[in-house]
Amino acid sequence: MVDRKDDMDEQLRQAVLDRLEEGHLTCHQAHAIAKELGAEPIDVGRAADALDVRVSRCLLGLFGYGSKAAGTNKIVRPMAQVPPVLEAALRAESNDEGIPCLAVWNIADRVGISRLEASNAVEGLGLRVSYCQLGCFPHPSRRS
Repeated sequence: MVDRKDDMDEQLRQAVLDRLEEGHLTCHQAHAIAKELGAEPIDVGRAADALDVRVSRCLLGLFGYGSKAAGTNKIVRPMAQVPPVLEAALRAESNDEGIPCLAVWNIADRVGISRLEASNAVEGLGLRVSYCQLGCFPHPSRRS
């Protein structure tokens, strides 16, 4: 008897391998895989981890764009003046641990801006993203 979980795990692993770009899986591709297979983004992240594949080009601009040592790994830039409606929405979803990636995505969609713009606002407000949907960085309370 074939276990559905094992079958899904294999589908996820194969999809990750099929979508590699220069040996990495982009955040965009990881989320596309999750949507296409009806999986949770964290499961795609786990499949990538199991394959020792790094996620790159975070849709919030937080990592995967170049060398961390050279300071070119992120493209997010602090927004100088965050519109009051956006600030209120971000602060409402934020707590001492930060603001989850998914909350930033949802706010961007609701306000009608790009996810990168929302991330720039997060930086401009001195907040931090606390949990990546793909598990690239965990929720602070779950770190060991």
